[in-house]
Amino acid sequence: MSDITNARGYPIGEMSKRTGVNIETIRYYERINIMPQPDRTAGGNRQYNHEQLKRLSFIKTSRELGFSIDEIRALLEMVDRQDFTCGEVHGLTIGHLASVREKIKGLRKLEKALVGMAAECSQGDLPDCPILETLFEAR
Repeated sequence: MSDITNARGYPIGEMSKRTGVNIETIRYYERINIMPQPDRTAGGNRQYNHEQLKRLSFIKTSRELGFSIDEIRALLEMVDRQDFTCGEVHGLTIGHLASVREKIKGLRKLEKALVGMAAECSQGDLPDCPILETLFEAR
């Protein structure tokens, strides 16, 4: 992203292009109030400023790291208050990390189950399929 600011503002298409965030997603972020409402031109078109561009980039990066909308909202509230501590941010990040580790643990169990099911299959031409039988088994 360029550090050059645009005095007239950025239209929504330019915001999308610069950040890689879909236009409809930008509008969604405005509706749920994690992106502030932009100024409007006389014709009613959105015009974002450089701070809004930086905020959208922050949101995108946070989403890519798996932070939920509520976690992003909490981080942005800290930023907006301007009285946060690094410890607060760290605490939220550690909580997110624990959640990610739990998901990885669950995915490893899922992988193990799928590997086991696939190993049971002879890939033959018969209609009997051990994978389907396993899926139909009562737990």
